[in-house]
Amino acid sequence: MAKVYIPSEIRNLVSQRAKNLCEYCQSQADYSTESRFAVEHIIPVSAGGNSGVDNLALSCSGCNGYKYDKTEARDPATYQLTPLFHPRVQNWAEHFSWNEDYLHIIGLTPTGRTTIETLKLNRIGLINMRRLLYSVGKHPPI
Repeated sequence: MAKVYIPSEIRNLVSQRAKNLCEYCQSQADYSTESRFAVEHIIPVSAGGNSGVDNLALSCSGCNGYKYDKTEARDPATYQLTPLFHPRVQNWAEHFSWNEDYLHIIGLTPTGRTTIETLKLNRIGLINMRRLLYSVGKHPPI
């Protein structure tokens, strides 16, 4: 898949709109151990998506890599084909919540469960970073 150039002013707008958080796992760019966050196409260009700001999301490299060109996957509870979370048209808190110690993201809907499973929103590196940030009052992001 060819890489699409996103101008720096659009990158900055997307990053500011997302408050420097991955719009999927809520990782904070300021504390990321991964490479620079990506501005990703929610609907991939290969599937007819465009590079307009309404189709762009800030994504950590882990979520971006796991999402790749997917827009749907199987819900782990029902095995039904389910759309992944769309940060421009859906509210994060309607599909996800934090568990009691704020280390794991919990899916509240089929879309939430499917996105957690597909993008691996509770991968060990994220849990470790959440634990450290929580211990110094920097997690969960507000």
